[in-house]
Amino acid sequence: MTDASPTTAPNTAMVLAAGLGTRIRPLAEDVPKPLIKVAGKALIDYALDRFAAAGVTKAVVNVHYLADAMEQHLHARTAPEVIISDERGLLLETGGGLKKARPHFGDRAIFCTNTDAILLDADGAEACATLTRHWDSERMDALLLLVPIGKTSGYDGKGDFDQSADGRIALRQSEHAPFVFTGLQIISPALIDEGPDGAFSTKLLWDRAKTRGRLFGAVHQGAWMHVGDPAGHAAAEARLAEARLKASAG
Repeated sequence: MTDASPTTAPNTAMVLAAGLGTRIRPLAEDVPKPLIKVAGKALIDYALDRFAAAGVTKAVVNVHYLADAMEQHLHARTAPEVIISDERGLLLETGGGLKKARPHFGDRAIFCTNTDAILLDADGAEACATLTRHWDSERMDALLLLVPIGKTSGYDGKGDFDQSADGRIALRQSEHAPFVFTGLQIISPALIDEGPDGAFSTKLLWDRAKTRGRLFGAVHQGAWMHVGDPAGHAAAEARLAEARLKASAG
C-alpha cells in the first residue's frame, strides 16, 4: 500500500449521527446519542475533534432523532465547518445517509465514522493517520479501520472481519473473526455513487468493493471503546478515568 499524498488525503468527513440510540437508553431518552457525554465530552465531539486535528476542513453530519438539539450543539463548533444533512423526514441508514450527503463530497475520498465508539491512540499511531498512510485510491474503494478483538471494551460480539496477508478483508466467514470494525473508514465517493436511492446499509457498498477486490482494512494499534449501551458507557468512563490517572502520575 502506498502513502496518500497531501493532495489526496481526505479533507472532508461524514459523521453518521442520525440513529435512534435505542440500545443505550435510558441515557439517550432526552438527548440524542451523539451528545451523550463520556468523561465530560460529547461522543460526536470526539469524532469531530479528531477530524479537525487530521486536517479535515468540512464535516457533514446527518441528523434525525432530536435533531434540533444536534443542530444547536453543532452550530456552536468552529472547526471543522459542519454541514447538516437533514434526515428528519426519513431515516436512511448508513449507506443512504452517505448517498444523500454525496453532493457535499466532491471527488476526493472522505473519512466516514459513526459516533458509537471512542478510539484511544497508541504512541505514534493516530487513527486517521493510520488510514491515510495505507490509503491507495488506485487499489481501494474503501479502507476500514479495524481493531483486534482483544483491544476492545464494551463489545461482546464475535468479530466482524477476517483479513488476508495483502490487506484485503471479508466479513466474518466462521463463528469468530479476529478484527472488529471501529466505525472509522476512508471511502471513495465513486463507490457511494453506486448505492441506490433511499435507505440502505454501507455493507451493500462494501460487498461491491469486495467483489472487485477493492475492500481493505488497516489495523489500529490502540484501543477501541464501544459505547453502544449503558454497560459500554460505564466501561468507557472507567477506562478514560484510568487513563487520566496514569497521565497525571506520569
